[in-house]
Amino acid sequence: MKREAIPTDTVAGAVHAPSGTHMLADLSGIAAEKLCDCGALETLLRNAAEAAEARVLFSHFHAFGEGQGVTGVVLLAESHITIHTWPECGFAAADIFMCGKAQPELALALIESALQPEATHIHTARRGPP
Repeated sequence: MKREAIPTDTVAGAVHAPSGTHMLADLSGIAAEKLCDCGALETLLRNAAEAAEARVLFSHFHAFGEGQGVTGVVLLAESHITIHTWPECGFAAADIFMCGKAQPELALALIESALQPEATHIHTARRGPP
């Protein structure tokens, strides 16, 4: 069976180009209490998606126990935002991929503002068809 390439996808009438920006952010030197509150991190990432003008479809977050890390994903019409935290190390790894007109830089700026890392290392890649 031959697959046909589809240049765009449609979600609730919105058209999104398949090209986008993928940002991987290593955030270190964060106060531990900011990295183990599952509800606060979910709210933060959902707000970050909205700040980037992305459409949130679904989110799911899991806390690993009292004082332990959180892992979570916000599924977007434009792709996703994920976070994994290690409060014992003051470290969070965020993955932000957005296509179309969404602005992942704005999402990351909101995340950094809330978590206040001492250091951030960002790797950015352009994604999409040739």
